[in-house]
Amino acid sequence: MKQSIHNFTNHAWLYCTVFLTGAAVMVIELLGTRLIAPFYGASLYVWTSVISVTLIALALGYFVGGRWADRSRRVGLATIIALSGFLTLLVPWLTAPVLLMTDPMGLRMGTFISTLILFTPSLFMLGMVGPFAVKLATSSLDGVGTSTGSIYAVSTVGSVIGTLFLGFYLFPQVGSREIFIGLGLGLLVLAFGVAYFERRQIKLAVSLPAVAVLFTVSIFLLPLVTDSSRQTAEDSNYQTRFERESLYGWVRVVDNDKENFRLLMMDASTIGAASISHGENALSYQEVVTHLPRLAPGMQRALLIGQGAGHMAIALKQFGIETDTLEIDPVVAEAARAYFDFKPTGKTIIGDARYEIRKLEGPYDLVIMDVFTGGSEPVHLLTVESIRQLQSLLSDNGIVALNFVAFYENGHNTALASVAKTLAQVFPHQIALISEPDREFNDFIFVASNQPVNINADHLNPLLRHWFIQRLVVPDQTQGVILTDNLNPLESMQTRKAEQYRSMMVDFFGLNQFIR
Repeated sequence: MKQSIHNFTNHAWLYCTVFLTGAAVMVIELLGTRLIAPFYGASLYVWTSVISVTLIALALGYFVGGRWADRSRRVGLATIIALSGFLTLLVPWLTAPVLLMTDPMGLRMGTFISTLILFTPSLFMLGMVGPFAVKLATSSLDGVGTSTGSIYAVSTVGSVIGTLFLGFYLFPQVGSREIFIGLGLGLLVLAFGVAYFERRQIKLAVSLPAVAVLFTVSIFLLPLVTDSSRQTAEDSNYQTRFERESLYGWVRVVDNDKENFRLLMMDASTIGAASISHGENALSYQEVVTHLPRLAPGMQRALLIGQGAGHMAIALKQFGIETDTLEIDPVVAEAARAYFDFKPTGKTIIGDARYEIRKLEGPYDLVIMDVFTGGSEPVHLLTVESIRQLQSLLSDNGIVALNFVAFYENGHNTALASVAKTLAQVFPHQIALISEPDREFNDFIFVASNQPVNINADHLNPLLRHWFIQRLVVPDQTQGVILTDNLNPLESMQTRKAEQYRSMMVDFFGLNQFIR
């Protein structure tokens, strides 16, 4: 026991080093998704690519680092850390050209290759730290097991602390690029300290110049890296009025004065649009919402899940309906108030819908779920269990309206059919309306209730009946699967949709609008 304490004291600097580099690994991994998401979306494919690349890079680093630690006499831990810091500092500068280069590869391959190019070098070098640290901490074969276990335990604890610190503190306060730059500089500073402590193994005359050169080059490159977010010229047709990185993505308000429209954007998705001159809603699918109160006269209270710019709540106000809004991102809610003149008529709730719904008290006469964002849907909100939570909030004649983006494929689209089939497990009655008839790629609004949904009701005027009938579609539920919390393949079903949506956004705005 005394020997273990003695060894730990002698190598305290080493354990501190692996703690900090372990934290750096997780910071890079988590930040990787934030740099990729504005371009490729925040789908499962982005997370899969980042996690896979992290594991690949670390595995290579462990292997190469182990062999290098045994054979190298002139390269030490300080040089390895300095290289990792230098390569980390380059990531924000390389992001734009790499994303543009991989764009023709499609969503899945483009995401993976861009992640591989951007994050492998720095993670590979950080993976080499462990084997080098084990070599330095092991004085004899008798202690190799203890040394190895201690090194990797401390490194893992560092990863945990780094994850918590990043998620709970840094993300809400500092932008992703600034964190990357700070991390790179921090690793370079750490390398100087490590060079001093490992001077018995690697002479300062050998390690210090290498670290100093990398640090000096990084300082000269720092202005270029800092300005990398401006390296792609902004289209003169679009002016960014507001932008902020939130916990959930890159929120922007973008104007096009020439075409007279203002957009509220989350990463690569438009979640609100209005004319600049009059503030009128410009998203066609939201027109359907203005007619829903006519299907069940007497509505007084509504819940809007996915506030966006707030236009649906504004439309419901014209019917005298008080609308509570539930929005996961406080920055989106702030932008809606400041730039789209949204004034809540009911409670404003900030949080994740699955959690917040459990705390709500009904009944609501209308519940609208409009959570499409970033080219994907939060699939945990589209399960039988989630739909049942919504049903529990409804009044006797209440209606749930759910917006879903997909291809129609003559009603045989598996994703569209799966949503319809899932709703049918909860509600005995439903209809599906298409936003823009005769278009294959479209917004579909499912209207479900415990009572029949009658678009031919006597109280509807003939023009409105025709309007509903013209948009009525019938998904083939036999093509779908029931979506549950246990099994939900919806995101894999929607790959083609995500690629189509992204292609439309790029064609409309140009690639530069999605690179920070």
